[in-house]
Amino acid sequence: MLKHMIPLALLAVATPALAQGVDTAAITKTVQDISSDAFHGRAPGGPGEAVTIDYLTKRFAALGLQPGGPDGTWTQTVPLLHTKLGEPEKFGVSVKGAWQAWTRGAQAYAWSLQPSDKAVIANAPLVFVGYGVSAPERGWDDFKGVDLHGKVAVILVNDPDFEAVQGDSAFGKFGGRTMTYYGRWTYKFEEMARRGAIGALIIHDTPGAGYGWNVVVSGQGEAYDIVRPAGQITSLRLQGWLNGDAATALFMGAGLDLATLRTAARQSGFKPVVLQGATFSAAIPVSHEVVESHNVLAKIPGTGAPGETVMFGAHWDAYGVGPADKDGKTIRPGANDDGLGVAALLDIARLLKAEPAPRRTIAFAVWTAEERGLLGSEYYATHPVYPLETTAANLTIDILQTAGRAKDVILVGVGQDSLQDDMARIAATQGRRVTPEGLPERGLFYRADHFSLAKRGVPVLLQMGIAGASDLETGGVAAGQAWIDAYTGKCYHQTCDAWSPDWNLAGAKQDIDVMLTIGREVANSAAWPSWKPTSEFKAIRDKSAALRR
Repeated sequence: MLKHMIPLALLAVATPALAQGVDTAAITKTVQDISSDAFHGRAPGGPGEAVTIDYLTKRFAALGLQPGGPDGTWTQTVPLLHTKLGEPEKFGVSVKGAWQAWTRGAQAYAWSLQPSDKAVIANAPLVFVGYGVSAPERGWDDFKGVDLHGKVAVILVNDPDFEAVQGDSAFGKFGGRTMTYYGRWTYKFEEMARRGAIGALIIHDTPGAGYGWNVVVSGQGEAYDIVRPAGQITSLRLQGWLNGDAATALFMGAGLDLATLRTAARQSGFKPVVLQGATFSAAIPVSHEVVESHNVLAKIPGTGAPGETVMFGAHWDAYGVGPADKDGKTIRPGANDDGLGVAALLDIARLLKAEPAPRRTIAFAVWTAEERGLLGSEYYATHPVYPLETTAANLTIDILQTAGRAKDVILVGVGQDSLQDDMARIAATQGRRVTPEGLPERGLFYRADHFSLAKRGVPVLLQMGIAGASDLETGGVAAGQAWIDAYTGKCYHQTCDAWSPDWNLAGAKQDIDVMLTIGREVANSAAWPSWKPTSEFKAIRDKSAALRR
């Protein structure tokens, strides 16, 4: 019925384009639309959300897709907890009886994900837990049964083998310089909460974190989470980062040498160390509210196995309105991040809808609150519309390079699942090769929306244009790196992430073609993509194997 609502003249114009493959002119128009000032920077719960949701649902409907949300709707409501810390009444440590007040953002930076009016911690013992990792499948346990209830954990950033050398027990156990989930700060906070800690501070260093202290403090005390049932709220009253110099001084005051403990933490026999005579205290007002946002979901129903799903994903949100730049601009339009990904999804939907109906259902998820911590996809993963056990794959697009055709495609998360083999095979048909991401220690695999499904066992593939320097047909790797440096160094999350007539989408078209082809193949297959034996997510998927026979 929706198809008949489209004027016949428009259908006549659209039909020839269907045979032409990915339409970069249509993608450009979509980006121009959703990055315009009328969308107010697409902040979740902000003035641009209603405009964005209306635009996306109308676009999917015009393409002839069906609503893919709960109860036949286009959207899934996502309640978000938004907190902001006020000026601390107390914040610091007592070392050997001497109080040391900390300035938030100088010695430490923290936030709260509890819906409380004040974050209070009084004289809590500080315990150094090494890298804070419990990985039985890798034979690693940093905790050794130590009780963290009522305590504040102090943790090293990244994986136990990030700085390991030959002879350390951690050497090679966690992928070397390639970060695993255990190296992500999100995992560390979750693990401390599971073990009953009331606070957690990760010791910052730029190589291990992948970014400087200026990035750490950029949140200005604000935080977001999905609204969780009372029994699932984190036990951490405060969580955050400890400046490297402040950490060294704190440990020294407690009679400990942090450099020595860093080395000790790379050994399997490491045991948590109490900072004797040192306690942490804080009393900080917290404002909190629930912000209602939405995921947009559309589908093409499958005919042979409609209960099995292939999902394409991108996020609609950007950074809204912020401080004025040097030119007085305040709207951060998110044209590439991730307006270009959203535009790609709409064009993929156009192409797949024009084809014979697929065997499996194809779902299109346009997530909210990715920039707030992958929260739209996280909410979906805890409230799935399509069973995760029978979701065959999630294919996510988050930023595409705009510098022209490339001789390669960048692979994020080397060695995770069989979809990566499909990427290599299909790229080869384009005359391209696969190049592993440039800085795997930054853990980009764990920093996009596909990860919310991956950690529940769904095989995934991420296309991210800033994951590594493309070997461009014009200018090679140097030109690819120059594009990344210019984008990430100047416009990433800023007012100048706007559409430009200088964009060359020929390389983006190549990457979209790869994702489209993989999705089409999986949607028309009876086979199930699988995790590699070394992936930390294989065991999760294996538990539901009986549902996929």
